[in-house]
Amino acid sequence: MRYLPLSETDRADMLARVGVDSIDDLFADIPEKARLNELLDLPRRAGELQVERQLSALAAKNVPAGSVPFFVGAGAYKHHVPATVDHLIQRSEFLTSYTPYQPEITQGTLQYLFEFQTQVARLTAMDVANASMYDGSTGTGEAVLMSHRVTRRQKAVLSGGLHPQYREVVEGLSNMASDDVVSLPADPFGTEDILAQIDKDTSCVVVQSPSFYGQLIDLKPIAEKAHECGALLISVFTEVVSLGLIEPPGTQGADIVVGEGQSIGNGLNFGGPYVGLFATRQKYIRQMPGRLCGETVDSDGKRGFVLTLSTREQHIRRDKATSNICTNSGLCCLAFSVHMSLLGSKGLTQLATICHANAVQLKKGFAGVPGVEVLNSAFFNEFTVKLPKAAHSVVEALAEKGVLAGVPVSRLEPGKPELENLLVVANTEVNTDDDRAAFVAALKEVLA
Repeated sequence: MRYLPLSETDRADMLARVGVDSIDDLFADIPEKARLNELLDLPRRAGELQVERQLSALAAKNVPAGSVPFFVGAGAYKHHVPATVDHLIQRSEFLTSYTPYQPEITQGTLQYLFEFQTQVARLTAMDVANASMYDGSTGTGEAVLMSHRVTRRQKAVLSGGLHPQYREVVEGLSNMASDDVVSLPADPFGTEDILAQIDKDTSCVVVQSPSFYGQLIDLKPIAEKAHECGALLISVFTEVVSLGLIEPPGTQGADIVVGEGQSIGNGLNFGGPYVGLFATRQKYIRQMPGRLCGETVDSDGKRGFVLTLSTREQHIRRDKATSNICTNSGLCCLAFSVHMSLLGSKGLTQLATICHANAVQLKKGFAGVPGVEVLNSAFFNEFTVKLPKAAHSVVEALAEKGVLAGVPVSRLEPGKPELENLLVVANTEVNTDDDRAAFVAALKEVLA
């Protein structure tokens, strides 16, 4: 009864209070054909020791990212997170960090959120940042909806270099609102003419740099055309470390900057939880989703922190809310802020330089592999490789040789033959010369 504490009497009392005769009556509105009429083929209950053994056996089938040469990226990156980060976020005053429902009594939480916002604003060269979103993809969807509110238009133009999963989130949100989304075809070669898609009906242009395929994009001409037409430029990134080396989107004319902050302070964690970064211009601050922490002084003149803006449904009427986001990624953005504080501006630049140099070295290694072509002319730590055969089969073969080689584009863009041979490869500071040599040697064998 450890996990099923209700007795038959308890259930009968609950059903009587609800006003139905049986549990089946609670599902009367679900069509019969949509119901599960038999139990799933799952093991029945077992003792705790047996469950631990079974789950451990399943976990042992995984290949941990740190156990082999690892070049997987495409939106989630393996970086070294100092032990200090985990130590600090597990302190008792931080460990249960969550959305403060009586925020002013949690001064420590508000202070680190304020520091986090400051770091994000400085990284992106924007005026203001919020206290984080769920992740980069949902943050991108929120940015599009924010643009619609600001411009009072409904057309969003999505670059072909936008991460496919980010695009799907935007399209999903837009479909519910009957908004107009123009999704340009996949653009691994960086040749799309996005300027031709911007007109007087455009609300926003969404451009990722570095793109999903690793290509660095000059945002300035796109921002100029967007602003001429009264539209906003939304700049997206999935690798926040890139901001330690490339020109920040704020100085390139972006109106909203949104991205994934997982690379700083947070491990891969099988896909989450992650932390979405969101920044904008001062004049758009009241249309920004989520929450904003601010600095003030109390009645005695002492420094303090407050929840300055919180235009979410949990705090204000739904028709006045800018977003239905329930919380922010509190513990994840704390880890981000701790790690960023440890790095400092010089440390971040050094980290970014190492990541880029490692990618350059791998590109040079690929030059000696027959049939392999690197498509990118300008990249940070990630680029796209064109192989002489289907990328998914090559990745599987390399995994058998103990190399996790990257992400086949076809995994995220299925049913597109022209993308079947493309592989997105990422390098970070954790990759060694031996890792790169092993990758190149194994690739030669697989393609021979």
